[in-house]
Amino acid sequence: MFRTVFLVATMFLLSSCSFYKVDSDLTSTQFHPSKGSTSEVTYLEVVSQPYDVIGTVTVNAERNQRLNDVIERMKREAAGMGGDAITNIRTNAGTGKWAKIKPKKLFGNANVRTNFIADVIAYKTTPGA
Repeated sequence: MFRTVFLVATMFLLSSCSFYKVDSDLTSTQFHPSKGSTSEVTYLEVVSQPYDVIGTVTVNAERNQRLNDVIERMKREAAGMGGDAITNIRTNAGTGKWAKIKPKKLFGNANVRTNFIADVIAYKTTPGA
């Protein structure tokens, strides 16, 4: 029994899959209706029209994840918040139990998890538009 549990645990730890944890924080007091799909939410490095930041989205994943995969998860969450776009993506080592573990000391060149954080924005509408 112990041998089976050990084998399954080892396979789990050595697998190349990544778990994503997605959180959001809606800071706007105004109502923004949810979008029908992620295609209605864009990623912009530079925003060229007036907007309000309505919240943030945080994706916790392994650092070696493709940014496009992380952006798609951010867009899905932003669509539910009613955002028009995500922008200002930044990273940090995170907090909590993932940040406290020092896997490099245990496993050599193990992947480390990180937080990818983006602002969710809604475009300002002009009166009469």
